[in-house]
Amino acid sequence: EVQLVESGGGLVQAGGSLRLSCAASGSGFTFDDYAIGWFRQAPGKEREGVSCISSGDGSTFYADSVKGRFTISSDNAKNTVYLQMNSLKPEDTAVYYCAGDRTVAAGMHPSSYEYWGQGTQVTVSS
Repeated sequence: EVQLVESGGGLVQAGGSLRLSCAASGSGFTFDDYAIGWFRQAPGKEREGVSCISSGDGSTFYADSVKGRFTISSDNAKNTVYLQMNSLKPEDTAVYYCAGDRTVAAGMHPSSYEYWGQGTQVTVSS
C-alpha cells in the first residue's frame, strides 16, 4: 500500500507563489518505480491534470494553463515530489492532489493513477 500526503497549500494573492509537497511512503515502496502527477479540482469542475513526472528519466509534462509558471521536481532521497507554483492566478484556485502509479510514465489523466493523496487547498485571491 502506498500513501501520499500533500502539504503546502494555502491562501495567496494573485501573482504570489506556493510550493506544494507530496511525500510518498509505503511497505515495499520504491520511489524510483513510480510516476507522480499533480491534479487539481475546482468546485463544480472535473479533476484535471496539472503536471507529471516520469520515473526513471524524470521527464516532466505540464498542462498548457500552467506552462512557464509551475515547475515539478522530485527529491528521490526524500521520496517527495514538489510543485512550485509562481505567478498564481485566481483561476488556479482548487484542491490540489498528487497521485502515483507504478509505471514509467502515467500521463495527465486521473484514471491512469492508482494511488491518491487527500488533497490540499490552494486559494488565490484577486
